[in-house]
Amino acid sequence: MKCDWMEAMQSTQNQWIRFALTGLLGLTLISSMPAASKPGKYTFYVGTYTRGDSKGVYSYRFDTKTGEIERIGLAGEVVNPSWVTLHPNGKFLYAVSELGNDGKSQGKVTAFSIDPATGGLTMLNSVASGGGGACHIVVDKTGKSLMVANYGTGSAAAFGIQPDGRLVEPPSVVQHSGSSVDKARQRGPHAHAVVLSADNRFLFVPDLGLDQIMSYRLDPTKPLLTANDPPFAKVAAGSGPRHFAFHPKSTFAYGLNEMKSSVTAFQYDAKRGALTELQTISTLPKDFTGEDNSAEIEVDAKGRYVYASNRGHDSITVFAIGKDGKLAVVQNILTKGKAPRSFRIDPTGAYLLAANQNTSNIVVFRIDPKSGQLTDTGKAIDVPFPVCIQFQASRVAAK
Repeated sequence: MKCDWMEAMQSTQNQWIRFALTGLLGLTLISSMPAASKPGKYTFYVGTYTRGDSKGVYSYRFDTKTGEIERIGLAGEVVNPSWVTLHPNGKFLYAVSELGNDGKSQGKVTAFSIDPATGGLTMLNSVASGGGGACHIVVDKTGKSLMVANYGTGSAAAFGIQPDGRLVEPPSVVQHSGSSVDKARQRGPHAHAVVLSADNRFLFVPDLGLDQIMSYRLDPTKPLLTANDPPFAKVAAGSGPRHFAFHPKSTFAYGLNEMKSSVTAFQYDAKRGALTELQTISTLPKDFTGEDNSAEIEVDAKGRYVYASNRGHDSITVFAIGKDGKLAVVQNILTKGKAPRSFRIDPTGAYLLAANQNTSNIVVFRIDPKSGQLTDTGKAIDVPFPVCIQFQASRVAAK
């Protein structure tokens, strides 16, 4: 029989082994097994188009126990912050200024510090985005670099981030080239999103103008983007890839095609950063005959459902994910507004908040944990021209 000190030593040794294994698995393990957030109040930020009464980024608190939204107010004044993202340390927020979609001028990216007590934003610095029409940004998992997609000029850029949150100029820029079949919308490249792989090694950039999802290797310490091999995955001509999301637990990924209102499911080779198409499925009901442009896509934290929004049909489509990664429609529900530009699942996975750009409202839906289906809670809040929702990862401290 082992004595107490031997058992204690063995326990400590086992803990160190587990710690070492976790370190070896690194960010892939962390990303693939998200911890369930506890119910409570969470701050979220809304990026807007600065039209009418809108002045920039607004902040709110969301109670995941009741589904209630509390208005905080204007957090940071900035022009057309159509996409915002948070630094991994939760201390900084970054917002694009979607300017220069004509390809003749530059967009901007602005860095803010976050007041932990109020959620308010203080501007740190603002830099040119490296191209026109900045529309999407992401901070890498080490917090050392920020990537931006420039829709107007069809480019992606990478900025260094200083320890104080400020952005470093000049950026490293990769310029896309080419065109596709739609002469009105695909005469040139239109980078539409920047999405990181779980291991932080690859950056994927859906390009609406090329019908390609570009793949880059990322060195966040420089920062530097270099073409991967293979350099892209193609989708059907005229699809117009817009946004992209990884499965949190399996080797699948899902691309949202704006122009064809469809989702393409991929098998993902994490070693090579390569995508292989499995399926493409419509986001629209079979009897819908109007014009639509799909906008947003998200996979739930447990990896069971994919959600996609439709502007035109003004709805969210819920898909169940099969064991083979393929999708099956389980629901299509109207968002009680016009042009659901974006939506976000709250950190606990209990609710989905839909941002209806053209009716200036955010509507709260409850998620059925068994079926993934959405139910309107009857709760909503007016927000001027909302186009992006981002939650803080941690709960608001109880007073």
